Amino acid sequence: MKKLPLLPEDLAITPKFRTAGKVEGVCRTGSPEDFQTVAIDVLPLGFEGIAGDRHAGFTRRSGGREPWYPRGTEMCNERQVSLLSVEELAEIAARLEIPVLKPEWIGGNIIVSGIPRLSMVPPRTRLVFEGGAVIRVDGNNVPCRIAGAAIAEHNPGRDGLDLLFPKRAMYLRGLVGYVEKPGTVRSGQGVVAHVPEQWIYEGI
Repeated sequence: MKKLPLLPEDLAITPKFRTAGKVEGVCRTGSPEDFQTVAIDVLPLGFEGIAGDRHAGFTRRSGGREPWYPRGTEMCNERQVSLLSVEELAEIAARLEIPVLKPEWIGGNIIVSGIPRLSMVPPRTRLVFEGGAVIRVDGNNVPCRIAGAAIAEHNPGRDGLDLLFPKRAMYLRGLVGYVEKPGTVRSGQGVVAHVPEQWIYEGI
C-alpha cells in the first residue's frame, strides 16, 4: 500500500493494477428452471446477461441474500453471470475429499485460470475478455446448500456434502457480476482483470 498526499495519515490506498488469465470453458443453463449448467462452445453476453439463462434479466427478485427487502422484491440484477476458477475448484474438491468438482454442477458460466484468488477479486473490478465482453464484478459468490446438493447428487454414497460445501467453499466459490459491455466469450480467450484502487473503510 502507498500513502497519498492530502489523505489522512492512517489511510492507505492500494493502487489499481491489472492481472491476466485465460478462459477455460463456458456454460449456460438449459432453461430458467435449471440450476446446473451445460458446457457450450460460445457464450454470447448481452446487457440482460445470458439470454434464456436462469439468471438472465435486467432485474431479479430478492431472496435470502437480501434480508433488507421483503422476499420477492424486484431489484437490479447484479448477478447475471457466475465466474469460477479452475484452481479454486480443485481446492474445494480437495477440501471435500472428492475426485473432482465440475463447474457445471454449481451453475458456473465462465471458468478461468491464472487469476490468483479469483473469489477475492474486489467489487468494481472490470473483467475484459478478448471477444469484447466486459463483466463488472459485484462481489464474491457465497456457497449455499443448493450447490452442495448438486455436488452430492454427483457423488452418491457421500452423506453430508450439501452441508459441508458451504463451510469448505467459503471465499472460494467464485464471483458474480453483470454485463457492462456485450460481446462473446469462448474457451482459449484471454481475460484481463482491471482491479480498481482499494482501501479499508472502517467508518471511524
